[in-house]
Amino acid sequence: MLRIRLKRTGKSNSASYRVVVAERSAHPQSEGKENLGHYNPTTDPKQIDLKKERIEYWLNEGAQPSNTVHNLLIEEGIIEGDKRKAVAVGDEEN
Repeated sequence: MLRIRLKRTGKSNSASYRVVVAERSAHPQSEGKENLGHYNPTTDPKQIDLKKERIEYWLNEGAQPSNTVHNLLIEEGIIEGDKRKAVAVGDEEN
């Protein structure tokens, strides 16, 4: 199954991310099939540069976004819906 997810780049204390399409089982630092943009949360304001047409193509091909990417796509207006909880801490689901 294909997944649209973040790939970490940047320096130790200054992370930035690439938005890539990759197999779900692939290593997190693998190159992936295609680079769909980048996201830099350390700047003020946050920098988000996404290839909207290519993201829509991959979504139509069946790729599923990770929770964080799903929330970014909602913020950018590429998809509609409710945001997902990106990080689960402890036993909050119980």
